[in-house]
Amino acid sequence: MTHKCVNNGGEVHVEVRVETGVNGGTEAIMAAKVFESIGKFGLALAVAGGVVNSALYNVDAGHRAVIFDRFRGVQDIVVGEGTHFLIPWVQKPIIFDCRSQPRNVPVITGSKDLQNVNITLRILFRPVASQLPRIYTSIGEDYDNRVLPSITTEILKSVVARFDAGELITQREVVSRQVSDDLTERAATFGLILDDVSLTHLTFGKEFTEAVEAKQVAQQEAERARFMVEKAEQQKRATIISAEGDSKAAALIANSLATAGDGLIELRKLEAAEDIAYQLSRSRNVTYLPSGHSVLLQLPQ
Repeated sequence: MTHKCVNNGGEVHVEVRVETGVNGGTEAIMAAKVFESIGKFGLALAVAGGVVNSALYNVDAGHRAVIFDRFRGVQDIVVGEGTHFLIPWVQKPIIFDCRSQPRNVPVITGSKDLQNVNITLRILFRPVASQLPRIYTSIGEDYDNRVLPSITTEILKSVVARFDAGELITQREVVSRQVSDDLTERAATFGLILDDVSLTHLTFGKEFTEAVEAKQVAQQEAERARFMVEKAEQQKRATIISAEGDSKAAALIANSLATAGDGLIELRKLEAAEDIAYQLSRSRNVTYLPSGHSVLLQLPQ
């Protein structure tokens, strides 16, 4: 670095010259190269991380995966739980939930005696893991929406048509078991397992419900009338039995009087007099006055 001052007619000129050494320029060039190398390494690391991340996929608990290859199509291998590798941009995983899932299917159908029936069927279903490639190829990922409503409606209509409206109520367990057996067999052809099938809702049309209520009322009235008849019959029998008892008692008394004379009557008189005297003696408003004696009573003034 050089400083130079010149005084020329009252004017001052300052000249500054800066010179960089050879060592300082070399260090700057090396630093630039280092930063360039770090940038290239970071870019390569980011690209490598993206490639590795795109080559990994996870299968959660209770799920299974089917691999779709752009060149070979859907693979027959079913991938289990865990982290797995695939070829990026060539293979794609399709994840299926293999746990039991609930679904309610409402159906309106007719019984054997042509009564409208509203039924709601609750189903717990899951796919067969080994048949997931076939399910994905032939039906798709939304297999439950495509299969369950149609086969459930078909089976319910078929089973309910075998029973009368009254039998649907009194034999509900039989109906539920028949629906479960037929629906399980039908769903197995699509690669589905039904863990539980139950009838959660069963109602009839308004006219049939009113008819059933009227029938119940009539039956209750008939039961009440029968009870009244039976009660009257029992009272009649009780009266007859009581009269027969009184008649037999009178006959026995007559026989006794004919055999023993008036002694039984005198005994009954004495017993009656004794009972009357006992009752009178317990009353405060009755005073006994012996005959033939003078008794002085103090009456209030």
